[in-house]
Amino acid sequence: MVDSIVNTLGAGSGIDITSLVNQLVTANFQAKNGALSRQSKTLSQQISAASTLKSDITSFADGLNTLAKGGTVSAQATSSDTSIIRASAISGAKLSGVSTQLEVRQLAQAQATASSPFADRTSAIGTGTLTLQLGTATTSGGVITGFTAGSSAAVNITIDSSNSSLNGIAAAINAANAGVTASIVTDSSGARLALKGQTGEAQAFTLTATEDAGAEGLAALNIGVGSAVGTAAQDAIVAVDGTALKRSSNSISDLVDGVKLDLVSAKVGTTVTLTSTTPTDALKQVLNDYVTAYNNLIANVKAQTNATDGPLRGDAAARSFGAALGRLNLTTLSTVTTTGAPRTLAEVGISTNRDGTISVRTAQLDAALKNYPEAVEALFADGSGASGGGLAAAFKAIADSATSATIGLGATIDRYNKQQSKIAEQQDRVASETDSYRARLTRQFSNSDARVAAYKQTAAFLTQQFKTNTSNN
Repeated sequence: MVDSIVNTLGAGSGIDITSLVNQLVTANFQAKNGALSRQSKTLSQQISAASTLKSDITSFADGLNTLAKGGTVSAQATSSDTSIIRASAISGAKLSGVSTQLEVRQLAQAQATASSPFADRTSAIGTGTLTLQLGTATTSGGVITGFTAGSSAAVNITIDSSNSSLNGIAAAINAANAGVTASIVTDSSGARLALKGQTGEAQAFTLTATEDAGAEGLAALNIGVGSAVGTAAQDAIVAVDGTALKRSSNSISDLVDGVKLDLVSAKVGTTVTLTSTTPTDALKQVLNDYVTAYNNLIANVKAQTNATDGPLRGDAAARSFGAALGRLNLTTLSTVTTTGAPRTLAEVGISTNRDGTISVRTAQLDAALKNYPEAVEALFADGSGASGGGLAAAFKAIADSATSATIGLGATIDRYNKQQSKIAEQQDRVASETDSYRARLTRQFSNSDARVAAYKQTAAFLTQQFKTNTSNN
């Protein structure tokens, strides 16, 4: 119906009313639609720019935080003989002037035993209760000669017809989580139940069977005084600067402050020297990488806030961040008190150029690394606060403000999004007004066209009448 009406518009007057209406509608709303479109486009550019800058700031902060926590630019522990002791810095530890003499006299061991062989790992052995007890044991010639129960309660493990095979018993022991693991080992003699405790002399164990009458057999798995052991439970013994100390594990984190020791082998009489060294090459590389990343970030800030065509040229949060970033080079990053030691990036050779970028003065950096390596390391400490807590903390303080949802780019993005929503609402209203205006014009011109058609018909009739009268006369 609508199509037929549109197709007949102008039939009476000969005027293309559809085209005329479209031109009038376009002319009426062109300025308003153009203004709204331009505003929407500008807001889209501002939202994109603010979101990108906010993401770049967050990524930069995350990178510095990872660097501070990762330990790659922190002093490292060094062992003079890694075939005896391997050493590493504990995450977050600040090593300084470590110099310790170590001697590994004994490695920590776990008690390990194996039962007599059984012909079949799936056949029933017996039922009853197996009792595991941890404690300390004495051994001689590979045989337990004495046992003292520890303070932890014994663990009773029920063995019934559902788990009375070697496979079932091993599974039941493991399920008990009693500090002893079980497995099945086989050779030409048959299958054996192998048990192993944790390292440390207090982790020795006994296994005692209480058999059900008529279903005996579990006693064959007993471990106690008189039983053979593959290895006996024992502590590691490490002499630290001549003082012998015991630990239950071969991985030790509480003998030397900030250092994790992994004992590899025991070598009585051989002294291993433990020292700490500052990774000057890594620090130099990190500072050069930082300069590159900083310059990329500041270039983005300058582009977005450019007074001529920057989408964020009028945004206070973006401009404030740029100013704060420019001051970072002179911010105090550490609390070292050594006379002459650097405490800012500028003091290790990171200079600010006229265009706001930064660069490395290699000679000054090399001198700082040579004379004050620990002070340079302190610039990357994993601390907190806008000053004195390391570069990551100083930048985080700037980034938190710059990306804030109340005063930073987070608020900027929210404001632009709200403005964009209002523009969209206005565009919807204009679209509705356009449709109404088009319909009104269409009705008006349609009525006019109908009247013109009627006038034409009347004129044609009168003309015909005049012709007829003239002919008759």
